[in-house]
Amino acid sequence: MINQIQKFTGSSYFTNALKITIAAVIPVLLFSFFGHFQIGFTIALGAFFTYPSDIPSSPKHKINGVLVTAFLVSLANLLINITYPYTWIFYPFLALFIFLLSMLSVYGQRATLVSFSALLSVSLAFAHINTGWPMVQHSLLILLGGLFYLVISLIFHYISPYRYVELEMTTCIQLTAKYLKLRGDLWSPNADKKAIIEKQLHLQVEINTIRENIREVLIGNHINSGSSNQNRKLLVVFVCLVEILELALSTSFDHNKLHLKFSNHPKVLLTYQNLAYNLASSLKQLSKSVKNKNKYIPKHNLIKNLHDLEQAILDYENDLGKIPASEGVFMLTTMLQYAEKQIEKIKIVERAFSLAILSEDLKGKDKDLDKFLTPQHYLWSTWIENLSFSSTLFRHSLRLTLTILVGFLIGKIVPFQNVYWILLTIVVIMRPGYGLTKKRSFHRIFGTVLGGFIAFGILYWIDNSILISVFAILSMLLGFSFTQTNYKISATFVTMYIVFIYGILTPNIGTVIQYRILDTLVGAILAFVANHFLWPSWEFLNIPLYLKKSIEANQKYLKEISILYNKKGPIPVSYRLARKNAFIEIGNLMASFQRMAQEPKSKQKKLPQVYKLTVLNHTLLSSSASLGTYIQSHKTTTASEAFNVVVDAVIKNLDNAIALLSETLIPEDNHKTDLTLRFTELKNIRAKELKEGKPINKEDFLLKMQEAQLVIEQLIWLTNLSENIVKNTKTLMEI
Repeated sequence: MINQIQKFTGSSYFTNALKITIAAVIPVLLFSFFGHFQIGFTIALGAFFTYPSDIPSSPKHKINGVLVTAFLVSLANLLINITYPYTWIFYPFLALFIFLLSMLSVYGQRATLVSFSALLSVSLAFAHINTGWPMVQHSLLILLGGLFYLVISLIFHYISPYRYVELEMTTCIQLTAKYLKLRGDLWSPNADKKAIIEKQLHLQVEINTIRENIREVLIGNHINSGSSNQNRKLLVVFVCLVEILELALSTSFDHNKLHLKFSNHPKVLLTYQNLAYNLASSLKQLSKSVKNKNKYIPKHNLIKNLHDLEQAILDYENDLGKIPASEGVFMLTTMLQYAEKQIEKIKIVERAFSLAILSEDLKGKDKDLDKFLTPQHYLWSTWIENLSFSSTLFRHSLRLTLTILVGFLIGKIVPFQNVYWILLTIVVIMRPGYGLTKKRSFHRIFGTVLGGFIAFGILYWIDNSILISVFAILSMLLGFSFTQTNYKISATFVTMYIVFIYGILTPNIGTVIQYRILDTLVGAILAFVANHFLWPSWEFLNIPLYLKKSIEANQKYLKEISILYNKKGPIPVSYRLARKNAFIEIGNLMASFQRMAQEPKSKQKKLPQVYKLTVLNHTLLSSSASLGTYIQSHKTTTASEAFNVVVDAVIKNLDNAIALLSETLIPEDNHKTDLTLRFTELKNIRAKELKEGKPINKEDFLLKMQEAQLVIEQLIWLTNLSENIVKNTKTLMEI
């Protein structure tokens, strides 16, 4: 329990919640002491509105984002108050203003959160409509609250400038360790490969998100303010984690074939699996020590595990004899070399967190780092391009605008106590996707009812305003802590916080909570119905686009691998960018599949085919990574013409799949006969080399044979995968 509490309080979610709680509580306590509670509460509202836009970034981007949000939420409140008395101006203005704010989301994640903050401000503006100077004063106090939150956020940042990114890095290490563990599970003879691959795909979605957060901060710091020793160390760790995941993915073997081949020698595979598990365990242990700021003491002797694997390979070779065992030894040696590389990367990560100054450098990997950030282009053309029903965000903006207007009118016609609660509920739970809106609707209703009951129970037994204030602050802190991880718990604590505040301020608390539950229910129903019937964005409509992007990213990655194999030399930035995009797009594809699985059964069109194509793309990425990793870590021979012909054929297959998804014509394919001949050519080259009579124990000959075997196997595998992708894409696109 103590470890769980420490883990929770040490998380970045708790730190963020602590920032907004401090920024909201200080003004309330300070001004209440002087008898001006309402002023303190309004300043707290400004902090609350501004808080969502404070996302991971460099200090420069943080300041700019929070300042824009603070001014926008203040302006939104002022404009609502100015136009509200003039009915014929107010309703058209409200519709246009909500639509424009919603459309800010076309500019990326930060703009989406700025939009969300402004919409919150619009919703809560109806809680207190003012005129004259009080109207201006109220808006200025909201602005002051936003600026005060910025001060608190910057204080947290400068007290511990790298704490956030260190926490994100430990999470990234943990997720990478989980991935390594899953790869190790594949080596069990009776492993459920389908379930393991599905877990890997789900994990890839999480890894993509956490990596993007880390890139935004580390690379942003490196570009904007130069690279401190700590920033550079963390960049080294991040690069290593990316390479560790690529190495893990690159152990792409036909496990059924391997288990059959080594069925009489199971020890060698079990020894490798034990090493794989210990690699994962070492990373997990390291993440815990970094998070808790403890000295890292390794539990596993990875070098000894590596020697055990070497000995197991030697025993296998001695049992069978050098010639009969040669093919198996080549396979096992490749696995051994992957493991050596993993240990090398893990040791660098260990040293980075244990030494004050890291001797390892980025070795040119810090060149063109800005290219690894997701670009944000705040251009009018981007906004105008999304003004069509083909844009998911355009449809969502229209849907949200209409739903808020309907909610507002219902609140005016039916004698609800607080119409702004209906609007607030719509803004908070309504999302472009049906599945997430449905989930958040149920969680918000559940949390509101549960939080109301718990808070009422506490108020029934406790009649001490100081104690209730403490409960309110704790509820607020916990409510914000769980916002990103468990919305049901978050809604429960936020409701408790509101009930406690009303319990202090008003005598008719029972009536207040009844209306809150009713308003929440109305807002949730409106959001749910609107997402189902008003220009819905069903995920099956987006699947072809995500598939196309994933296939294109895999194709680009394979092209870069082919260029590297042909030209040799250092790894170019274009290779690393292609690798990054391939990982991101497979994660995006899986996220789309997850959203589709949450939608009504009638809208889950060809779900099994979508999942099969997702797995095929993941496997293609794994096979490409295997080829790419081998080329990076070995001195390879000159690429043969046969290699290039086969790679071109795989790329051609992927072109055909892209054409199918784009609904364009596929040109006639005349390469199949030639491709068969090329595989025969590759195999004949290897067979000829084996018969040349060179001593089998010569290192250069063994390396050449290992390369030939791995390249041929991966080319065959890539060809089969690309053909299956085309075949399944045809099935998917059939009406």
